[in-house]
Amino acid sequence: MEGDRHHAKSERDAELKNISGVTLMSLDITDPQQIKTAAEQAVAIHGLDVVFNNAGYGLAGPLEGLADEQIVRMVNTNLMGTIRTTKAFIPHFREKRSGLFINTTSIGGLITVPFNSIYHATKWALEGWSESMAFELNQFGIRMKILEPGGMKTDFFTRSFDTGRHQEYDKLVDRVMAVITDPKQMETYSSPDQIAEVVYEAATDGKDQLRYVAGADAKATYASRLQLGDEKFRKAMDKQFFGSGLAY
Repeated sequence: MEGDRHHAKSERDAELKNISGVTLMSLDITDPQQIKTAAEQAVAIHGLDVVFNNAGYGLAGPLEGLADEQIVRMVNTNLMGTIRTTKAFIPHFREKRSGLFINTTSIGGLITVPFNSIYHATKWALEGWSESMAFELNQFGIRMKILEPGGMKTDFFTRSFDTGRHQEYDKLVDRVMAVITDPKQMETYSSPDQIAEVVYEAATDGKDQLRYVAGADAKATYASRLQLGDEKFRKAMDKQFFGSGLAY
């Protein structure tokens, strides 16, 4: 499996190298020094107009079943990686009084589902951080936008996913995953190309708009939350996953 992923990455890298004007650089967003170096090199080679913070992964399971190392790794990647990368590029944008950051969060930054608490913690944190930073950066002509995609028709659940388990929660987790991975539900998920179109829109529309909810499922879910209100929506989600009964 690891060999297949490495081969696929090598093929993608080779394809990108053949595109005129594309320069590939190594960047581990959990490595502050590598972030700093990559930012300096990118600015020196091309100059920049847009920084797209898109790296991240999922983490599912009951909190009791997660190791501290898993929690720290997720926060360091999904949250601190975006914060550190943004900080490294701000001076360039500030000096030229223009630029755009696009941060990928998720519909999971606007709503929650069971057994994804740490993932949601990072995405909700990015939502609040991005909104606050938008005020801060706007004073220097720099914009910040948030991309909030829903389900994706990709190998996210195998390639970009970590899990933890605890036997006391196994049956409950199975019930939740049965809902999330239901074929009818997955039919509503978006293709990467559909989400890419929203990224391009955010990068080029020139609008003073913070949030871009992407995907039919994400738009429908968020609209439902807004229509019902927080409490009614939360109760509806609880019923969807667990019915009306308790685990004990």
